[in-house]
Amino acid sequence: MLLAEHVSKQYPNVVALDDLNLEVPDGAIFGFLGHNGAGKTTALSIFSTLILPTSGRVTIQGLDVVKDNLKVRGILGYLPENVSLYGDLTVRENLRFLGRLSEVRKVDQAIDETLDMLGFSQWSESKVKILSKGMRQRVGIAQSILHKPKILFLDEPTSGLDPEGSADIREILLRINAELGTTIFMNTHMLSEVTKTCTDIGIISHGKLLLADTLKNIEMQYKDCNSLEEIYFRIGKGDAE
Repeated sequence: MLLAEHVSKQYPNVVALDDLNLEVPDGAIFGFLGHNGAGKTTALSIFSTLILPTSGRVTIQGLDVVKDNLKVRGILGYLPENVSLYGDLTVRENLRFLGRLSEVRKVDQAIDETLDMLGFSQWSESKVKILSKGMRQRVGIAQSILHKPKILFLDEPTSGLDPEGSADIREILLRINAELGTTIFMNTHMLSEVTKTCTDIGIISHGKLLLADTLKNIEMQYKDCNSLEEIYFRIGKGDAE
């Protein structure tokens, strides 16, 4: 679904990504792990056509994210860490506005189907400003999948949520993956969420990809570790040394 080849991103005084090579299989739920400043958001921004790489190439379903950026945008969904919605508009009004910007066909039908799948139909006429952070996150996810994308990019989707809110988002992502067949690429530093949600993971540190594989293969490779947290810190320590 996604292939990154020798991708680098350099700023005047910082190398944000350093020769990143990564492959994400079709249908996977991919967790991209790393400390703050590791390069996760830079990578996601390149993959989702928001910024250009300094060098290298990224394709999504064979489409180049630079040369074919408009076509790529038509098959991806994106949810930033902080969802921007209009508080004085209802959930439906927000989704209708954003759906029309994205040229979603039969937008009201798409809204009904999406809210029903997310178990959020009863809030469709509620103003967004009265919703909790977890509920606003659901609206953000709804707008990102109105057009039934092939791949969904999420930046720290459970950041700032309580355990119940995190569990709700986790259930929603699993449902999107299963019912729509959407590949999910999720930036996170929440190891507990990865073990409960992801089929594949990658670990990045200081702009360099340290490891990428299925969660099962990684657990087999590090059989002497008792948890993903222990694996993560062992790999990170090796990088630091």
